[in-house]
Amino acid sequence: MTDNSKELHQDYNADQIQVLEGLEAVRKRPGMYIGSTSGAGLHHLVWEIVDNSIDEALAGYCDHIEVTIEADNSISVLDNGRGIPVDIQAKTGRPALETVYTVLHAGGKFGGGGYKVSGGLHGVGASVVNALSSNLSVEVHRDGKIHQMKFERGAIAQEITIIADTDKTGTFVNFVPDPTIFTETTDFKYETLMTRVRELAFLNKGLRISIEDKREEREAKASYYYEGGIKSYVEYLNESKVAIVEEPIYLEGEQDGIQVEIAMQYTDTYHTNILSFANNIHTYEGGTHESGFKTALTRVLNDYARKRNLIKENEENLSGEDTREGMTLVLSIKHPEPQFEGQTKTKLGNSEVRTITDRLFSAAFETYLMENPKTARIIVDKGIIASKARNAAKRARELTRRKSGLEISNLPGKLADCSSKEAEKCELFIVEGDSAGGSAKQGRSRMYQAILPIRGKILNVEKASMDRILANTEIRSLFTAMGTGFGGEFDVAKARYHKLIIMTDADVDGAHIRTLLLTLVFRYMRPLLEAGYVYIAQPPLYQIKQGKKETYIATDEELKEWQAANPDARYSLQRYKGLGEMDYDQLWDTTMNPENRRMLKVSVEDAMEADKVIDMLMGDEVEPRRIFIEENAQYVQNLDV
Repeated sequence: MTDNSKELHQDYNADQIQVLEGLEAVRKRPGMYIGSTSGAGLHHLVWEIVDNSIDEALAGYCDHIEVTIEADNSISVLDNGRGIPVDIQAKTGRPALETVYTVLHAGGKFGGGGYKVSGGLHGVGASVVNALSSNLSVEVHRDGKIHQMKFERGAIAQEITIIADTDKTGTFVNFVPDPTIFTETTDFKYETLMTRVRELAFLNKGLRISIEDKREEREAKASYYYEGGIKSYVEYLNESKVAIVEEPIYLEGEQDGIQVEIAMQYTDTYHTNILSFANNIHTYEGGTHESGFKTALTRVLNDYARKRNLIKENEENLSGEDTREGMTLVLSIKHPEPQFEGQTKTKLGNSEVRTITDRLFSAAFETYLMENPKTARIIVDKGIIASKARNAAKRARELTRRKSGLEISNLPGKLADCSSKEAEKCELFIVEGDSAGGSAKQGRSRMYQAILPIRGKILNVEKASMDRILANTEIRSLFTAMGTGFGGEFDVAKARYHKLIIMTDADVDGAHIRTLLLTLVFRYMRPLLEAGYVYIAQPPLYQIKQGKKETYIATDEELKEWQAANPDARYSLQRYKGLGEMDYDQLWDTTMNPENRRMLKVSVEDAMEADKVIDMLMGDEVEPRRIFIEENAQYVQNLDV
């Protein structure tokens, strides 16, 4: 909380809280407002409240936000902003605080009077969270008093009441998600909240955001503050990468009230990591700000290279893909009136942003290249090498197609395909080795299950260029079998199977092969993960035999439980070293039969954090990997070497 000041309040009062429409149908159709009533929608509630505090920070009135998962699993958000106005709002004749929490589309972000820039575009945040909470209470520190109001499922349970004096300003909100709405889960994940809190701290330099979990046996806390803002974000993302440009390039500018902030750094990797944001909202699908940046980057680098004869007259220009290879980029814009495509706000649609981002970045980047010729040469050379590799990959792709390596009309010879053409029912098992492949082919359901055996460990794509990747037979076979293409040409709608199941041995080598395959999928077939098509088979570790009775045990923990429950049992125990030790009947019964098999669905909740982990585990830098192993070795219970 900050010291109270009347000067802070003179431009922010009830007249700036405009009412657009009533609060109808939120409880009946919550998905329209928060996306879903699953875990994602549950956590979205937190961000709707935090966004209001962030708006105060963007306006320059708040520098600390505290998010708490309370011991009872409720959420509290405290800021030291000005506090929501409590005087009478003209249109409703009711206090502004009440209006904000009970009327849809009411807030200080319409008409520009309260906030110039706001993350909560639609003004639905506070009222929707209130409607979807079994209990919500607000305490406003303002004008020397603490004003409290309480609600139950959106209805007023306590009118505004002054409960104490204060010398601070700010807003405190506590809410309990309604379990009749969030029937799947009401349990908040600390890691999910912590990741977003850290991201918000990166995106708002000079703002401290703290988070604490007070639940018993889950206690945790963290506090984030980055004076470097998105420049620090790029450094964080590249911790385990080898940077070829030592300092992240940081550029910022403003035009027509639109602020553009860019931080970028090139590494020796082959992958491009782009995070774009509009008013702190992660625009997963990109938009006009990304388009403007990409166009400007490609044009400026080609112009620079041509003028200095780094690209000869008879050579083609660098493509956009070439200029971005190995780049980590964080692009953040602040717009007074952003237009997002869809309620989920994942793609920016303002047409003027493309031109403004292009113009501001072009001017700043041209100056940077001229003032830093050594760095400029490194960047151009990186692009030229990428161009040569791209052309080599193109030739390899064409050669491969001529050999029928990437055409669905001629599927890989090792693939035992299924007879059904209904992709949504079809499954592709990737199996380690010919022995397990033979058992899987015999034991499968031929109608819906296809088997693709692979030999040994595939190429680590984290360390390989596209021409090397396409030269790998096993990888080509997977691309071909799935029928989706790969990389920039990937089309998930063309997937021939809606379940890609990785079925490897339950040992160290099997785990390594699984990791290599997941790295390949993450880097070049990521939409499969996003669509929920990727699974890991869970073959049993043990077989317990009691006469003719056979029991299969999946984990060491389950074995201990079985032994504890059957202390006097006489049995023989077999530990499976590999899938090849099972005959086809056993493999079907334990691992492939949809009625009783166990599988893990692979998902990526935070793509950038996953990117960072994959790079750390599979990249060239040894030190971050060593630290990770030392910190996590305690969790390894059974290491089969």
